[in-house]
Amino acid sequence: MANTTSAKKATRKIARRTAVNKSRRSRVRGYLRKVEEAISAGDKAAASEALRAAQPELMRAASKGVLHGNTASRKVSRLAQRVKAIEA
Repeated sequence: MANTTSAKKATRKIARRTAVNKSRRSRVRGYLRKVEEAISAGDKAAASEALRAAQPELMRAASKGVLHGNTASRKVSRLAQRVKAIEA
């Protein structure tokens, strides 16, 4: 357990930050799930629309430090590739 005042404050800050990051991560997962569902349904229009909505969310999460930048870019790239392959 934290003893000093500064350590107690740090614990409070960490708890707040964890809650915010958890919320952001959950939000991103929701957007990704919508893209995945549209891809599995084979609906190219819905999938591309969902991807267009998910991309800024992924990049926002990366800029806030919830995800690594390369991870977000990789996810966007792979999803775009799968959306493009629906028609073919």
